[in-house]
Amino acid sequence: MNHFKKHILTFSLILTSFVLKAQLTVNKDRLEKRIMDLAQFGIQENGETERVAFSDADIAARQWVISQLNEMGLDTQIDVAGNVIGIRKGSGKTKKNISFGSHIDRVPNGGNYDGCVGSMAALEVLKVLTEQKIKTKHPLEVIIFSNEEGAVMGSRAMAGHLSKTAFPIKNATGYTVAEGIMRLGGDTTKIAEVARKKGDIAAFLELHIEQGGTLEKEKLEIGIVEGIVGLKWWDVEFNGFANHAGTTPMNARKDALLAASQFIIAVNEVANSFDGAQVATVGRISAEPGAPNVIPGKVTTSLEIRDLSSEVIEKVYQEIEKRALEINKASSVEIKFFPLDTTADPAIMDASIQNEIEKSINSLGLSYKSMPSGAGHDAQDMALIAPTGMIFVPSKGGISHSPNEFTSASDMANGANVLLKTILALDKKLD
Repeated sequence: MNHFKKHILTFSLILTSFVLKAQLTVNKDRLEKRIMDLAQFGIQENGETERVAFSDADIAARQWVISQLNEMGLDTQIDVAGNVIGIRKGSGKTKKNISFGSHIDRVPNGGNYDGCVGSMAALEVLKVLTEQKIKTKHPLEVIIFSNEEGAVMGSRAMAGHLSKTAFPIKNATGYTVAEGIMRLGGDTTKIAEVARKKGDIAAFLELHIEQGGTLEKEKLEIGIVEGIVGLKWWDVEFNGFANHAGTTPMNARKDALLAASQFIIAVNEVANSFDGAQVATVGRISAEPGAPNVIPGKVTTSLEIRDLSSEVIEKVYQEIEKRALEINKASSVEIKFFPLDTTADPAIMDASIQNEIEKSINSLGLSYKSMPSGAGHDAQDMALIAPTGMIFVPSKGGISHSPNEFTSASDMANGANVLLKTILALDKKLD
C-alpha cells in the first residue's frame, strides 16, 4: 500500500508540474490588445499612427507604459537618458538584473509592430508572472529604450557610448537629441551617470520582429539571432563645377551629379563583388544648385555599409574608395568622404543564451533557425555590457518601417512564450 501511495504521490507531483507549465504561457489576445492599445498613441485620421521619438504621442505612450508597470507593482523610473525602467524585485540575494525589453518610438510613417512587439511582450511576461505569483531569484528589469529609431539613443547611453556630439542632431519632430532627452524626463547634464559597467546585468534579452521575409518564406516560427551587423555611415561630397547647361560642351563639363551616378553604380558593384552577406547602400542624394538649366556643381550622397564583420566593412569601404578615385580621375570631380558619428560595431549574441533560447523553442515545439540581423537594435549596444540574446518572430511579407508591417497574434505569442521560458531558465542557471 505504501508503495502504491508513493507512486500516486509522484504521479500527482508530475501532473501538478505539468499543469503549472501548461498554464505558464502568455495570453495571446491580451498581448495583441496591448499592441492595439499602444497604437492609439499618435493615431491619425487615416487610422495610421505617427509616434516619432520626442513627440507628444511618444511622451503619452511612455506614460501609459509606466502606468501598466505600476499596476503590476514594479518600481518604475525614467533614467537620465530618457529610458523607462521597471524593476520587479527578486527573491534571491543576487542584485544583478535579468533585463529585457525594446522600444516603442517609430520612424515617420512607420508601423505598429517593430520594437513594439518586444516591448508589449515584456509587459505580458511580467503580467503572467504576477498572475501566477511566480518569484524569480533575480530582479527582473524591463527597459523601454528611448529614441531607438534615432541612432539607438537610450541603449547607447546605457552602454556609455552616447557622445555629446549627438546632442545637436534633430529628428523629424524638429527637436534635437539634447532637447528630446529633456522632454522625455531625462537630464543631459548627468548623461554619463546612466552608463552601466560590464557585468552589472546578468543577462539581456530582446524580442523583435524579423524585419525581413526569411522566416515567413521558410515557414519558420522563431529566429535565434546569432549576431547583429555593424554599420558605418558616411556623407560623400562631389565637387565639380556649376555651369550653363546649354553652352557648356559635353566634353568640357565637370558634372558632379554624373560622377555621383557613377559612384552609386560602383557601390552596388563593389558590394556584389565580395562573397558573403555584406550590403552597401546610397539612400540619400542632393544636387546643387538644383536648376534644370545648370550643370550640377556639388552633390552630396550618403553611404552605408553593413556586415557582421568590421573587417569586411573596412574592405568594402576601401574598394569603394578606390572606385571613387577612378571616377575622380576620369571626371575631374573631387570626391570626399566624411565619416558620421553613427557607427555601430557588429555584436555577436552570447552563445549560452542562444542555447537557452533554443531549448525554450524546442520545449514549445516551435520551428526555428539561427540567423543574423541585418538591422540595428538596442541589443547591439547592450551586448557591450551584458551577455545578450535576441529572438525574432516573422514579419508578414518581410515588410517593416511601413504602415503595412504586420505580425500575427500567434507569432507574437510564440515569441513572448520563448522570451518567458528563457528568462525563467536563465534565472535558474545564472549565479
